Amino acid sequence: MRTGQFLLAGILLMAATLIVGRLFAPLQSGALQAVALGATLLWLCVAAANLWFGVTTAGYSLAGELPVFLLIFGVPVLMLAGVLLFWNVL
Repeated sequence: MRTGQFLLAGILLMAATLIVGRLFAPLQSGALQAVALGATLLWLCVAAANLWFGVTTAGYSLAGELPVFLLIFGVPVLMLAGVLLFWNVL
């Protein structure tokens, strides 16, 4: 349940990133890339904090939490990268 909530939050953050980046893209040439990088770094911190919380407080092993971290971090970031690639190619 918690993993699903984190995935949804990450996807919503990346969607908001795309919206804000598209709004400011006509004003600043690198706005979309800068906003995407900032959101990716923010999401890396959130996912790492979730990993740390799972290992230290919830009692999970690092080996058990690492795949969850990769899922929570990777899916939203790969979706963001896919949309950015789609926009740049087409």
